[in-house]
Amino acid sequence: MRALVISGGGSKGAFGGGVAQYLLQEKMYKYDILIGSSTGSLLIPHLALGKVNKIYDAYTNVNSHKIFNITPFVVKRKNDVDIVTINHFNVLLQFLKGKRTFGESASLRDYIRETFDEEEFLQLRDSFCDVIVTVTNLSKNEVEYKSIKDFDYNEFCDWIWISCNYIPFMSLVTKDNCEYGDGGFSALVPIREAIQRGATEVDVVILETEIQMTPKSVGKNPFSLMIDLFQILLNQVEKHDITIGKLAANNKNVKLNLYYTPTNLTNNALIFNKEKMKLWWQEGYDYAKNKSELMSDNLQ
Repeated sequence: MRALVISGGGSKGAFGGGVAQYLLQEKMYKYDILIGSSTGSLLIPHLALGKVNKIYDAYTNVNSHKIFNITPFVVKRKNDVDIVTINHFNVLLQFLKGKRTFGESASLRDYIRETFDEEEFLQLRDSFCDVIVTVTNLSKNEVEYKSIKDFDYNEFCDWIWISCNYIPFMSLVTKDNCEYGDGGFSALVPIREAIQRGATEVDVVILETEIQMTPKSVGKNPFSLMIDLFQILLNQVEKHDITIGKLAANNKNVKLNLYYTPTNLTNNALIFNKEKMKLWWQEGYDYAKNKSELMSDNLQ
């Protein structure tokens, strides 16, 4: 059984889409299992259907308005650098409403339904492959995996949405008497889950560099500092997931093919720049192609 795992990473998911496009269209891989966390959850239903062009268009055209109905920040460009500052009006409005998050992401929920319809859901649910999204149950302090086989259309779209909700900047969701948030908080790179579900070879797209290449700049204001601190914590979750995944693979003799980003794509994955994401998609495709050719040369 072959599995595809795509990690969380916000706008950097465009790179993961490019990698997956090469594996699906050029290597002609057929996946029995596809597991996504956070932004990876947005990609995998379309990839499982083989609708690469559709998810390319949907993904590279996403912007803050298609994600946030109440956006918590303002992006300003200074000296060719994107600077994130707090949207004081919206954040104050959230506090006055008694909300616990700085922003709300109901628009993303609508966009998921707009780009992934019920007919596609039924086709995918009845297919041979299993599509699984990762969510964090904050009430129970644990990771949960939601398979398309277990839910109806509306429920599964909700789980995709929940998997992407990067709190406290996006919506905190109450479902089944528990509160849920971004899957990346508990399993950013869910390799072990793919192995536990029977995968014997796993292609893993990790939306970070394998090693930190340059010193990380820390936020210039309290809001961007918070985003940077969250990213540092998620990097630790990522390293833990990869270590555990490698151990599980060694124990069960599973082959892992790891695809890291070769360069640091962005310091703020909550910024969605159409032109940059198109570039990252192509870079992902080219990277997977080059890696595949190198692997072939080494086998000869």
